[in-house]
Parts: sequence; structure tokens; C-alpha cells
Amino acid sequence: MASPTGTTDAPFGRMLTAMVTPFTPDGDVDYGAVRRLATYLVHEQHNDGLIVNGTTGESPTTTDEEKQRILSAVLEAVGDRATVVAGAGTNDTRHSVELARQAARAGAHGLLVVTPYYNKPPQEGLYRHFTAVADATDLPVMLYDIPGRSGVPIKTETLIRLAQHERIVAVKDAKGDLFAGSQVMTATDLAFYSGDDLLNLAWLSLGAAGFVSVVGHVVGAELARMIRLHKSGDVAGALAVHTQVAPVVDGIMLRAGGAIMAKAALSMVGVPAGPVRLPLVDATEQQIAELRACLVAGGVKLTDV
Repeated sequence: MASPTGTTDAPFGRMLTAMVTPFTPDGDVDYGAVRRLATYLVHEQHNDGLIVNGTTGESPTTTDEEKQRILSAVLEAVGDRATVVAGAGTNDTRHSVELARQAARAGAHGLLVVTPYYNKPPQEGLYRHFTAVADATDLPVMLYDIPGRSGVPIKTETLIRLAQHERIVAVKDAKGDLFAGSQVMTATDLAFYSGDDLLNLAWLSLGAAGFVSVVGHVVGAELARMIRLHKSGDVAGALAVHTQVAPVVDGIMLRAGGAIMAKAALSMVGVPAGPVRLPLVDATEQQIAELRACLVAGGVKLTDV
């Protein structure tokens, strides 16, 4: 299915949030809350794309059936006005291929495929893994380069090689090597998306297409404005937005981790997403207090005060 917001230079849209998966108090997926959250992120937080079943969505702890139902719920809610990208990456190539095919059958607009984690494959293994998943469907693929979680970076020469595949069109970068990313953008047509909210503005300055954000759960509208300002040449305006949302990035990304703190933040703005699943644990009272202060400092309007 064609992306409703993609362009040649931003194939998945520009402002995407890696969406948490709402759970009920007893830990089941809350599909009604999934639809409500997707609608909130698109309508109120100005996301033109959503990543579903990614790490922030606690994909390691959701079943394949749950993933399919979560994706279908998001597509039903916003699939006609936002690009819905399905996480399909695991550390098992055959499983990743099946998840990719499942996402295609459900109607996803694209795939996010993370570097296989824990196995620590060589670069040839990465190349063959990503190629196998890209060959499995007709959907465009965004590679997810995050060596801090996977243990292995996708090296520059491997990215350049992968860019020759017609369906591998983008990279979500959480490696943080700005120079290496710039080299890849110079050598290929791959669209880069900042996958680290700490470096959003820095990636824009190098020509990134947009963001795959976690703090976009509560400041997505501001980040979308940052992108528009920067793309229009108003670098000072983009810097002002960066400065404004910096406390929010601090509160969500530098404390207990993205999914934990994103769910805590959503509760504070009146869009509860329930608890996290083990091995994650919910934010402590101290972490919640610190997060509240960061959100207030960043201008986020809270409803739980």
C-alpha cells in the first residue's frame, strides 16, 4: 500500500513517533487505547508517520498475533492520513521475513528492520539479513542502525552496498556517528532519519529527512515545527525549538528509558498507555517527579496536576 505522506526525499514522511504499545492494568494489549493513541499522535501531535511494533512498542515482549492486531488497529485509525511503518526486525532472519510478510498482508506502508541483536553477525551476515527481508515483500524498508542495543553497527560500506537494493530506501540512525552518516548520504540516495532525540537538530543540519522520535509522544507538534523551520531556512527558529524541548528530551530519554518514561509522560498529558511489561518496570515516584519537572520546563501542558 502506498504511503499517504511519503515524498521522494522523505519516503516515510518527516515527523514519526516510535509508538508505545498501550496495555491494560493486567498487561494485555489495550487495542482501543492503541487506536486512541495513534489518533492523538497524528491529530494533536502532528505526526505524519508512526512506527508500530518497534523497540519503544516493547516488541520483544509482544507475540506475533499481538503485533498483527496492533498494526491493524493503527492502520484502521490513521492509515489513510499517516504512513504506518511496521517493525519487522528480530535476530532470526526467517522470523523477520515472516513478520515482514505479515505486515504486508495487514496493509503496512513500510518496514523498520533493526540490526540483528545479540548474535553479533559479521557485515556479510547483516547484508544478507537485510536483503532477505527486503526481498520478502514489495514494501519500502527503513534500516535501523542501533549498535548500543544490537552490539553491531552497520558499517558505511555495508550501508552503501545495501542502498543498491530498490526497496531499501532509508536509515533510522541511532548510532550517532554524524560524519559516517554524512558519508552515506553523499554516496547514496538513502534518506536518513534521526533515531536519537538528542541529535535531532544535528541530523537536520546534515540533511536528514526527518525524525523517528520517542519524545514525539508529547512534543511531536513542536518537533514537526522544528523540521518545517529548518527546511525553510530558518535555522535560528529551529534552534529555538530545540532549546525549548531540550528538558523534555532530558526527562524522557536520559532517565529510565524511552518506553518507560514515554508511558509516564502520556499519563501526565491525559493519554494513558498503561504499564510496561517485564523485564521493563514502571517509573518510580522519584522518576515521575523528575519527569514532571522536565515536562513543565519544556512547556508541556499537564492534565494530572
